[in-house]
Order: sequence, then structure tokens, then C-alpha cells
Amino acid sequence: MFSRVKGFRDIFGDEIPYWQKVEMSFHKVFKRYDYAEFKLPVLEKVEVFQRGIGDTTDIVEKEMFVFDDKGGDRLALRPEGTASIVRGYIENKLYTGNTISKYYYYGPMFRRERPQKGRFRQFYQVGIEAFGSSAPSLDAEVIKTMQDIFDECGILDIVSLNINSIGCPKCRPLYKEKLISYLTDKKDQLCNDCLNRLNRNPLRVLDCKIDTCKSATRNAPKMVDHLCDECSTHFEKTKQFLTFFNIKFNIDPFMVRGLDYYVKTAFEFVTDRLGASSAVGGGGRYDGLIKTLGGPDIPGIGYAIGVDRLVTLMMEKGTPLERPKKVFVVFFEETLKEGFEIIELLRKNDIPTSFDYEFGNFKNQFKKADRSSADWVIIIGTTEKEQGIVQLKDMKTGDQFEVKKEEIIKKLTS
Repeated sequence: MFSRVKGFRDIFGDEIPYWQKVEMSFHKVFKRYDYAEFKLPVLEKVEVFQRGIGDTTDIVEKEMFVFDDKGGDRLALRPEGTASIVRGYIENKLYTGNTISKYYYYGPMFRRERPQKGRFRQFYQVGIEAFGSSAPSLDAEVIKTMQDIFDECGILDIVSLNINSIGCPKCRPLYKEKLISYLTDKKDQLCNDCLNRLNRNPLRVLDCKIDTCKSATRNAPKMVDHLCDECSTHFEKTKQFLTFFNIKFNIDPFMVRGLDYYVKTAFEFVTDRLGASSAVGGGGRYDGLIKTLGGPDIPGIGYAIGVDRLVTLMMEKGTPLERPKKVFVVFFEETLKEGFEIIELLRKNDIPTSFDYEFGNFKNQFKKADRSSADWVIIIGTTEKEQGIVQLKDMKTGDQFEVKKEEIIKKLTS
């Protein structure tokens, strides 16, 4: 017998309705904000992520699934969506026209990281990207779309929004110098990874989840205290627009996100119900990424939501779901025509309908109806055929009554 690969999983059964709820929710929200869907390839050339995400990130250094194909290309299963969609935006020249472009994507991502609660090596993300504006009002609106998704999914009351500004290439160098100076005095508290990051990419140290590193950075200099005038003004206006959108937020001065392309606004929705890794979704502004990947100098902002984690939250909270009533139709050789007419009628009205393919006796068909978890059973015997009615049985209460055929849909949907 074969078993699934470590860190990968099968999704089925009672979990599926929650996934479907998430999918319906984000399609609904993105339509509301005029985002167009963008379907991405699963494979990209490794360079897309090396240049896009950053050579010194954990994703590129440790977590990507990489292989050489027969044509000599070094390929990677996509670990995230932003670099891929930026590559597609540039390659397909979608930047022509001088307008703001807004896209969303959904699908599996792959990272070779340690599996834990709500995290897997194949995981699903839904995300958005907005290109063409550096306005803080766009930052706030992007964050609002994520809040709306959580609201639609019924978990808004158990997540909270953290925001920060991580500066820009103009103000970040001075901050990095001060951070390196501070962390150098704390080297004995840093893990090996953070010691390697110290001079190459010190902001990554602030993102470390190791307790000793978190303790070492507790009193570190804050980027928000070292912003240039442009970044400071942008951050203040972003907070103002969040208030206009009635979005509550906390300022987390040490939140930097795990990817190198972020500038200015960074944000996360977090929860205390998912163990050590608390983020359900997050993102930020990346005004230089399109240029870095070979396109024009166009600003952008986006985010990704971990759908596996969102579903876990919904299930733990017990988010109520609307489930359509299921029907099992019991009929016999003598009433085949009438039975299939009813089945077709029900299905055309989007009512989940099953029947016994073997047309067994009455007792056997009812056993199958019970095992199918049907809410209602419709019975069509010769008597019902002659009178133009059906017997309708409520499987929960046991009540049974006669219904005219033309009134079946009204009865089942009322």
C-alpha cells in the first residue's frame, strides 16, 4: 500500500465544504473590488524567485523544491505567487495603458519546511496584486479586501491586524547600520541562521521565531523611528485611510515579513489559535519588484492568505455553513419513467439527488438512503404513479406526507 508524501495531504469529507466556502467568499469579495483572476503556472525558473524573493531568504536558501529538467533549465515548484504574477505581468506586457491593474490568484504552493499545525509542504494560497499606484489609499483598500474575506468566512472576530512600515532603499541603510550594531552585542543569543543573516540581511533576524532571538531583538531599534519623510508620510496616511475604512489595527514595529521585496507598508492578520505561527495572511508594498524582474518601474502591493490555515480556523471555531438538503429517490421498475422525471427536476433546481442504481426492494433502498445521509426521501410506487403524487419523508423527524409532483420543489426549498 502506498502512503502520501510527508508534508502533503488528502483533503476530503467534512473539510471540503469549508474550502468551498472560502473559495466562494474570495470570488465574491474580489468581484466587489474589481479584481480579475490570473491563473499561474506551477513551475517557474528558479531565477524568478532568486531575484524576486531574495537570495538570503529562508524560502530560497532552504525551502524550494528545485530540479533540473532535461532541457537544462533549473526549475522550482512555486513557493509563493507574487514573483510569478509579476513575471506574468511583465512577460505579457500588461502594464501598457497607464492604468492600475488588479489581479487575484489561487492555487497550491510548495515549500520544504517543517510540517506543523496549519502548515504543509503543499499548501494553498489566495492572493491579490495591485500594480500602478503607490497611493496609501490603495494600501488601505488592499487590506480591506482581506478583512472582508475573513468576515465572509466568519472568523473576523478571532484575527487581528498588525501593520508596520519597513522603509525604503533611501532610509533603510541607516536603520540597518543601527540594527547590526545593536545585534552584534547580542550575538551570543542568536541562532546560527541569524548569525549568518546578521551582516547579509539583518532585518531577517527580526522575523526569527526562535525564543532566544526574539528575546535578543525585544529592545532593538525600530524601523518606524528611522523612516524618511516620504515613508513617514505614507505610513501616517495609510493609518488614516485604515481608520476611514473602519479597520482596527495594531502597530508591530518588528514585523518585517519573510520576503526581501517589501518596502513601506507591511501587514499581517494574526490569531492566537494556530500555535507558534500565528499569521493567517499577510503582505505589503513592493515598489521595486517589477523593475527587479526586468519590467518598468511600476509600484505594486499585494498579499496572500494561507487557505489551509483559514480552513483550520473556521473548523475550530465551528463556522456555520449552509448545506443544501440532499434527497434520495426511491422508485422501482414499474415507476422508472416517473422516478427519472423527478430526479431530473430536482437536479435542474440544484438539489443534490441520489437513487439506487440497482433498484433493489423497498427495504434495501431505504438502507441506502439512510447511508447516503439524505435529508429527504421521495417515494414513487405504483399508487403514487396513478395519483400523480409522491411520498415525501423527512429523515430527521420521520414525518411522511403526500405531495403533488408540481409542488415538490416548493416544499423542498421552503
